[in-house]
Amino acid sequence: MRVYLIQHGLAKSKDEDATRPLTEQGLAESWNVAAFVTELRLCVKAIWQSGKTRAAQTAEVFAGAFGAAEGVVRRGGLAPNDDVAPVAEAIERAEGDLVLVGHMPFLSKLAARLLLGKESPEPISFRNSGVVCLRRGDEGAWQVAWIATPDLLAKGT
Repeated sequence: MRVYLIQHGLAKSKDEDATRPLTEQGLAESWNVAAFVTELRLCVKAIWQSGKTRAAQTAEVFAGAFGAAEGVVRRGGLAPNDDVAPVAEAIERAEGDLVLVGHMPFLSKLAARLLLGKESPEPISFRNSGVVCLRRGDEGAWQVAWIATPDLLAKGT
């Protein structure tokens, strides 16, 4: 099983827009990373997103990159400070690969829980619009399979 954790793209500040949609940079970086993912021809069961505008927009960008059988699904429990235990348990029970589009510190704590069995220390440095692929091996242990960030995939650098 694989789980792809995506931190939403760069968003506007609350002062600019209380709904915090993605900035032009956030959209561009999300599209760039999604183009990379498209080349991998990945298929997942579903894309779970928190329901916040910035996560919903990011999920829609990545929806075309992942062939998601159930499409994009708004799911509770993915907000920045939510308890990771229920989501970690849902992942463990899931049949099929998943994408989660969410927020910090939630994603970092979730990755730590899956990889280390506890929420800290947080072993992965997430980046807006970045994808962290975790793979569960035959013995049930999770490992980092790969990480793709906008900086790594920047064109012309």
